[in-house]
Formats: sequence, C-alpha cells, structure tokens
Amino acid sequence: MRLQGKVAIVTGGASGFGAGIARKFVAEGARVMIADLNIDMANELAAELGDTVQTIQTNVARDADVAAMVQSTIDAFGQIDILINNAGVTHLPAPMEEVTEDDFDKVFAVNCKSVYLTAKYIVPLMKAQGAGAILNVASTAGVSPRPRLNWYNASKGWMNNATKGMAVELAPAGVRVNALNPVAGDTPLLKSFMGEDTPQMRAKFLSTIPLGRFSTPEDMGNAACYLCSDEASMITGVCMEVDGGRCI
Repeated sequence: MRLQGKVAIVTGGASGFGAGIARKFVAEGARVMIADLNIDMANELAAELGDTVQTIQTNVARDADVAAMVQSTIDAFGQIDILINNAGVTHLPAPMEEVTEDDFDKVFAVNCKSVYLTAKYIVPLMKAQGAGAILNVASTAGVSPRPRLNWYNASKGWMNNATKGMAVELAPAGVRVNALNPVAGDTPLLKSFMGEDTPQMRAKFLSTIPLGRFSTPEDMGNAACYLCSDEASMITGVCMEVDGGRCI
C-alpha cells in the first residue's frame, strides 16, 4: 500500500500503459481519476477496479477539458497528489517532409501542450499543499530516435526536457517531476509505430530490444508506482528508461 491516501490523475488511463498504471495505483491504495477520450473504455476499467476510481472524458489538448478534469477530481476526492501525463499520440511512419500539418499539430497538441495545460491547473494546487509528484510518460523515441517517426520523436524529446525544467523549478515547492521512457509496448499505439502489425515487423522491432520483449503495462505501472511513491522522495528530474536495454 505504497500509495495509501494518495489521489492520482492518469490521463489516457483507459488502455495500454495508462491502464497498467491505474491498476497498479489502485492496488497500492491510491484513489484514481481516469481521464480519457474513450469514456466507454474508461468506465469499463473503473467497473473492474472498484469505487476508488472515477472517470471523466477528457481531451488533454483542450483547456476547458483539463480544467474540468481537475475540478472533477477535487470534487470527487478532495485533493490531487499525483499527476500522470500519459495520454499520447503518434503519426504513422513516414519521411519527415511527408507528415501532414494536421498530424504534426495533433502530435504536439496531445504530447506537449497537454503537459502545459495540466501544469497550468495542477501545479498551483501542489504548490499550495507543499507536495506532489508529476510523472510524464515520454518514450525511448525521445532519447534514441527512430527514422520516419521524426516529429513524434521530437515531441517526446520535448517532454523529457520539459520534465527536467519542471523539476528544477518546482523542487523548492516540494513538487517532484520525473519521466518514463518506455520502449514500444503491445498497446493500441503499437500498430501506429510500426506502420503495420505483422509477425515480421514485430520481429524486426524486437530485435532492437536486448531483453527481447516489448514494455508491458505492468512494467510501466511498477516504475510509475516507485517514482510517485514516498520511496522516491529524493528523486526528481529523472527520465527513466523502461526499455529492456533499447537505448544502450
């Protein structure tokens, strides 16, 4: 029960890595707000996890949605101790000059602007209580970029840099900020990263991961739990690779 008494928001928490984080947090005693565009899937997970979980339909790139997410969490649970910026999108693999402007804008709105918007509404609350933990889910693509995912790579590199800047600025207020850099996982985004989901493409992808497997939602939940728990009270500004050795 390492998160007993804590309240967490998990964006993109209805599936994939976000669902793994939500499951782990509930198991460790946290109350969780799952914020996701897919409210049906979020409600399905909440029904599985029990009455310590609430849901809200949220587009993390829209100011009004993020404001409503924060207010709903306060109304439901009375506080916010942990923020997981997990929601993310990618463009399909393509030469950088062929990615459409709409796809570029969507990637940066969801992967980057969302971090600004959640900070706008949640950082003041954490400053006021003198404590808090923010975890940004970036990607190994932001550390060791893959060809043909250029603007996605750049958005996750932005996220890692933002994490360090946030950590330095918020440390005097007692707020810790870290990031996770997972390698691709067997989640709904996998097909988008690979372009096509075939045994041959999976084998090619896995050949770049020394431990020989994808990141799992459980891997992410375990790492997130540690970084957001009081056990990690001296850790801030870390961008932890959860990647089976991919970035070595």
